[in-house]
Amino acid sequence: MQYRKKIQADDPGALLLDETLFHNANGYLGVRSNFEEGYAEGIETIRGSYINGVYDFVRMKQAEKLYGLVEEKQTMVNVADTQGIKLFLGGEEFSLFSGQILRAERILDMEKGYTGRHIIWRSPQGKEVRMDIRRVASFTRLPLFFIDYSVTALNFQGNLRIISTHRGDVKNYSNPGDPRVAAESLRHLLPVRCRTEGAASFIVSETSKSGLLVCTAVDHAVEGGRGITLSTEAYPEGAKTQIGGILEKGKTLRLLKYAVFTDSLRWEDCEEAAGQELRDAVSAGADALYRSQEKYLGEFWEGALLEIDGDEKCASAVRYNMYQLLQSAGRDDRGSIAAKGLSGEGYEGHFFWDTEMYIEPFFTLTRSAIGRNLIAYRHAALDEARKNARLLGHKQGALFPWRTIMGRECSGYFPAGTAQYHINGDVAWSVVSYYLATGDFEFIAEKGAELVFECARLWIDAGAWYRGTFQIHGVTGPDEYTCMVNNNYYTNRSAQFNLHWAVRFYHMLKNAQRLNPLAAKIDLSPREIQTFSRAEKAMYLPYDEELGINPQDDSFLSKKKWDLAGTPKEDFPLLLHYHPLHLYRHQVCKQADTVLAHFIFEDGQNKELIRRSFLYYEEITTHDSSLSTCIFSIVASKLGYREKAYRYFGDSAMLDLYDTHGNTKDGIHTANMGGTWMAIVYGFAGLRIKERGLFLNPAIPDPWQSYRFRIRYQDSLIQIGISKSTLTLTLLSGTEKHITVYGKSYTLQKTLALALRGP
Repeated sequence: MQYRKKIQADDPGALLLDETLFHNANGYLGVRSNFEEGYAEGIETIRGSYINGVYDFVRMKQAEKLYGLVEEKQTMVNVADTQGIKLFLGGEEFSLFSGQILRAERILDMEKGYTGRHIIWRSPQGKEVRMDIRRVASFTRLPLFFIDYSVTALNFQGNLRIISTHRGDVKNYSNPGDPRVAAESLRHLLPVRCRTEGAASFIVSETSKSGLLVCTAVDHAVEGGRGITLSTEAYPEGAKTQIGGILEKGKTLRLLKYAVFTDSLRWEDCEEAAGQELRDAVSAGADALYRSQEKYLGEFWEGALLEIDGDEKCASAVRYNMYQLLQSAGRDDRGSIAAKGLSGEGYEGHFFWDTEMYIEPFFTLTRSAIGRNLIAYRHAALDEARKNARLLGHKQGALFPWRTIMGRECSGYFPAGTAQYHINGDVAWSVVSYYLATGDFEFIAEKGAELVFECARLWIDAGAWYRGTFQIHGVTGPDEYTCMVNNNYYTNRSAQFNLHWAVRFYHMLKNAQRLNPLAAKIDLSPREIQTFSRAEKAMYLPYDEELGINPQDDSFLSKKKWDLAGTPKEDFPLLLHYHPLHLYRHQVCKQADTVLAHFIFEDGQNKELIRRSFLYYEEITTHDSSLSTCIFSIVASKLGYREKAYRYFGDSAMLDLYDTHGNTKDGIHTANMGGTWMAIVYGFAGLRIKERGLFLNPAIPDPWQSYRFRIRYQDSLIQIGISKSTLTLTLLSGTEKHITVYGKSYTLQKTLALALRGP
């Protein structure tokens, strides 16, 4: 599983894009794929390294100082730069912007877990070298990033000098013209001390306002060469290591640069921890680190296999997306998954509801420990969510913020941000989905149920009783082109689901004699559960008799439709070219909203109503959000629109590798990547996991010959293979399972082959 691409040194846009596409990350740290030696003067770069969950505070001044408006946000911090390596051959400095490039390509190996550059370069004076550079963010030693840098003299012998840098004077990236990126380039991390310990260097830095500490430590090992010297010197904001010697013709010098990242969120003494992590990594050596990386990925792909025959372009894109999800996902309750993962600073590293609805399903069904960690992050932020609810006037429950890092709201524009109360329903849905897929009741008792109860409490306080119905007013659904409405269908449906499962978990805990400690902790009473049940049953869900669809909200259908066909192509995305109020007065959707509800909560409506809704919203949805086309693909699959389903899927799958939205330079689109996987598993294969068990309604896209994937369901690993004529289910491990296919029940004991239904 490799992705290769020719290096285009003469294309600044391609260089920026490749910094994202070939970044290294492991869920804890991420490093953009910048050239170690740097670029020619004047070429833009986003040079960055990041730690999941490490943030600084930034003032966000409001023009109108009203009560409760957010005036301080968190932002991802660009931490110390450990990438720098400059190579000198005699008096000539290596650069892809001088001399002659005889060969230059990038590689991402998704089985061995490294990125690389393979280069043959001729200097202006005619010296030819081959360079093989590998970079690894270790999946088994999360604080470790290392560079394996080899130089081979092809036609000369002479002096070689390397300067390896460790810099603490870094800033965050900014783009004032794009609201998805920070508007100011600020320096958030300030070095406290820089020191050396033998050949190793240490930088301890502190964030400017949040008071978090980060330590980066770097050491080197050299193999080959003659007469090698190595020395390290610290200066006020960093350190520099110089390596010198003779490189003989046909011989190779190999430099191993080990860098570790630690922080005060996770370690009591991050400097001491960095020292120990660095010594352990150097002692293990690169070869052992490569072996452990490959072993980890072998186990991952064993459980997450997804193969497509007959469409290699799509297959490559899907594999790439799955690998990036693994690189992006937090491994503890201090971090989650940012909108851009750990690949860039788009959306300032904030965590959104995207994680629960688009990404967690992938991990829940392939590597459930990561899915559990993502939910644990929300549980760790529960007190901040309770404070957020009080700030917004609610006397009970918790309200999770629209965008955040450490748990507080970061959205300064509340109509399209804080008002998205549906996030509570999304968090509850993720907890329930995890439970149904894993059967992990212990986690529900420890953390999951508390999340569901506190989210449910919020709905009771936010909603209102009117003529025997329970209604929720003044909220915004997933579609950010329609804000501050009454009875958003998606919101009300997710609240109903949340309330239902709060009641279910209450009785499950009570029957298992696990209720009392939690009930005492949060003062949960039987009367409150009765209120949940009453509100669930009376939840108002807007319905239009004339059209036979669920309106997006109470007022949506009374607005005039936006003329999408008459809108100039250059005016998309609309949010960058039209005032929000102008958008809010029209029937126009940025992304799936009611259509998303018809996927997630499909049992709530019959298939023909869903069909009418899908066709209606299809005509007025711009898909300006990367979260949209994957959902339309899933619902199109459900409805039997195979050609549409495949077209929407392709738009989603290719988004980053082909930069179809033009902003992948700022980071990958993690939620869309999760949505791509969902479009295959939940869409084409028709997989659903419900309280009644595992359901399948499979089909195959016309361009494919076959496809197969694996899921972990409860204690079993199951492979699902679909060809033009046959569905094959294989129980690879675990106990037998009852599975419903096309509405008929079967028992899977080993292998089950069934005829595939036609369109």
